[in-house]
Amino acid sequence: MSEFKGFPSAFFTFFRELKANNDRGWFEANKSRFRETVQAPMSDFITAMTPHLLRVSKDFVADPRPNGGSMFRIHRDIRFSRDKRPYKEHGACQFRHRLGRDVHAPGFYVHLAPKEVFVGGGLWMPDPDALLKIRTAIAAKPAQWKKIVSNKRFVSAFGGVEGEQLQRPPRGFDANHPFIADIRRKSFVVGRDSSEAQARSPRFVAETAESFAAAAPFMRFLCSALSVPM
Repeated sequence: MSEFKGFPSAFFTFFRELKANNDRGWFEANKSRFRETVQAPMSDFITAMTPHLLRVSKDFVADPRPNGGSMFRIHRDIRFSRDKRPYKEHGACQFRHRLGRDVHAPGFYVHLAPKEVFVGGGLWMPDPDALLKIRTAIAAKPAQWKKIVSNKRFVSAFGGVEGEQLQRPPRGFDANHPFIADIRRKSFVVGRDSSEAQARSPRFVAETAESFAAAAPFMRFLCSALSVPM
């Protein structure tokens, strides 16, 4: 395979047009175009990320298959949503932990849409058991958590940890804990904004790898809290 040279402009053009024509008729008429301009370059990107991901950890998977691998499906789950648009208006992939069964496992993430490109990682909306384990780890190891979230490389890359928060401290946790703001979180994620221009550049793979490396100590803490290797 030739070296990944960046996402083509046609990738972003597809999503611009999909946003204006988000219906099954338009998508079916453009399905072959979707495969060529979205799925194929995304698969190439995932493959190009494989050696970089291995340098961060051997426990995260880069699977370039268009279905069942690291690439997210374009179909939205509209069963319980008022928003009945059938398709996502962005491309995305997640390099999941090898022991994770779904998106709720720790993972590195890449999101690509016109005027909205970002990379990051973490754990989004974990189940109650996993959430309690992470909160407990932060409460029990404040010095270790502080070292991670105050690290200059980490702060420069991401600013800090994000994720929706409870209004009040969860039951059993000290409201005066120095990291109660993080203990109140329901998700633990970090993200770094990029751009369409950067995603179209050959350097996007290296830039993404740099972000993943900056997030590695944070990811390692989450994995340790969940008793999974990294």
